[in-house]
Amino acid sequence: MSDHEFDVSIILNYYTPYVSGLTIHTQRIAEGLAARGHRVAVVTTQHDETLPLRENLAGVSVFRTPVSRTIGRGPVSPQFISVARDVARRSAIVNPHAPMLEVGPIALGTRNRALVTTHHMDLWLPSGAVNNVARRAVDVSTSTALRVSDAIVVNSKDQARGSKLWPLIKRRNWRGIAPPCLDRRGGEPDYRDGAGLHIGFLGRIVEDKGIEYLIRAFQRLDDPEARLLIGGDWIKVAGGGIEDRLRPLIGEDKRIRMLGMLGGRQIDNFYASIDVFALPSVAESFGTVQAEAMMVDVPSVTTNLPGGRSPVLETGFGRRVPPRDPDALARAITELAALTPQERAEGGRRARELYSVDTSLDAYEELFAQISPMRDHARVLGTRCRNTLMR
Repeated sequence: MSDHEFDVSIILNYYTPYVSGLTIHTQRIAEGLAARGHRVAVVTTQHDETLPLRENLAGVSVFRTPVSRTIGRGPVSPQFISVARDVARRSAIVNPHAPMLEVGPIALGTRNRALVTTHHMDLWLPSGAVNNVARRAVDVSTSTALRVSDAIVVNSKDQARGSKLWPLIKRRNWRGIAPPCLDRRGGEPDYRDGAGLHIGFLGRIVEDKGIEYLIRAFQRLDDPEARLLIGGDWIKVAGGGIEDRLRPLIGEDKRIRMLGMLGGRQIDNFYASIDVFALPSVAESFGTVQAEAMMVDVPSVTTNLPGGRSPVLETGFGRRVPPRDPDALARAITELAALTPQERAEGGRRARELYSVDTSLDAYEELFAQISPMRDHARVLGTRCRNTLMR
């Protein structure tokens, strides 16, 4: 038996039931490792005061700290750093997720534990004096964590090379590991309305997703049978949603539907209802939603930004367009709508090979095994030892 309470502690500001690409990513990693026999802790904030400060979710020990206030998207929790450090010291491997203001102090307090920092993207905030200060502070904290890390994980090599922190990352032990994505084949086209072209967006209804440019692009399509399905939450999102800004753009166009929050089987049915997926972000890390669309044979159009364009670059199953360009977005949607069933099937096959949950978990296990100080112990993390652990 290991003298550590946890094999891995994952540290981030928001965790389930909050919904974002980052929280979905970390939940799948945490629960996936736990299902493989590893002892996993998550340290996060109590973003909803009705949530317990300590609970076990799907085999994962979750520690939450109270939030005194929220500034923009960032929760202020005075106990967060101290609790994160305490759990880290009881863990063999510490895996904080950035960008996060507290990541630097947490990393410095891990006390010789194996430290693997996952850097999802450079922090994006709307322009403004306060946001500019916040962005610089997070950049400094992230840089501190990366410098003392035993390894750095990014969602793709393209994302790493496009980061402002690339001069630091490239000198460290780093690798690209795609987020774990679900194979959502088998859904029913419940959201489909007629035989016309159906375009879909799924994600938080926030400024950085560029949804207004998608609406304008769609309105350039002179087809009364076309439909635009916009799924995602605008109510319980950090920093506030922009639904009130989108409604005037939609106006009286009955072809556009705001579906609200989707979950579980509803997401499967959403993908089964569309012909083209669109992710017109002005800032993006990877876009699990577009990878999952590709995995069900739906091509994606996305903006030509490092990280966000990675699934299209790696599979060839989509188009890249400049950010904030409705005309280019409309042309790309039209081109993807013309793909043959054979082209769609081949694109889906490539996506499923690259982005499965097991592929991501295997890569994390392999990395943890390489840097774990317990690599020769019976509790060592790693794909090669999994069969031994499960006997």
